[in-house]
Amino acid sequence: MDIAGLVKNSFVDYPGKIACVIFLPSCNYDCFYCHNRQLLQGGYEPLSMTSLNAFLRKRKVDIEGVVVSGGEPTIHNALSELLTNIKNFGYSVKLDTNGSNPEKVKELAEKALVDYVAVDYKAPLARYSEFAGSKIKGENALATIGYLLSSGLPFEVRTTVAPGLGEREMMEMAKELPKLPRYVLNRYRKPEIYPDKYENQVQSPALTESEIIALKPKLKQFQPNIV
Repeated sequence: MDIAGLVKNSFVDYPGKIACVIFLPSCNYDCFYCHNRQLLQGGYEPLSMTSLNAFLRKRKVDIEGVVVSGGEPTIHNALSELLTNIKNFGYSVKLDTNGSNPEKVKELAEKALVDYVAVDYKAPLARYSEFAGSKIKGENALATIGYLLSSGLPFEVRTTVAPGLGEREMMEMAKELPKLPRYVLNRYRKPEIYPDKYENQVQSPALTESEIIALKPKLKQFQPNIV
């Protein structure tokens, strides 16, 4: 399996742990605000498994966890083998996923290959394809979230408050989602690389940080654990 990138040290990507972040290439979504566009287009220098293993062996005294992100990790057939390899070094594993493959998340959880999961919830169900790409539906993300709630595995749900998500849309999403243990809202940042077809969406205004904070009390009616 290609490793498309590695952040050697992070204090923010794995709650409560110092971690490294591994990026896997390719994605089954095409979000207009994607900040890892190069992973979709092949614009990266792959890291070999030999180099990754050497890094994991060396850094065991410095980091506690490994975040596996992307792209979308669950589209890779060799993901279980990669996570098994990481777990064999004694690390905790956090999986970042768009939630499109609930069966794969269930499989990984039942094999005890993940310790924490972060699931993206992109938009209200009725408008999911506007944010995640044509023909993409949000029901799989809800199914992944539903499974995680029933499993007892620690997890969070994340939404990037992108252009097109105003107060009405955010309230709609808060109601659609089950009550979450942790719901993280991320402020929109314009991507540096994006297809021309997304010019209008990328350049459109998004809710500011202060506007998101002002909206928090309303959202907490439905999602009390919002961050």
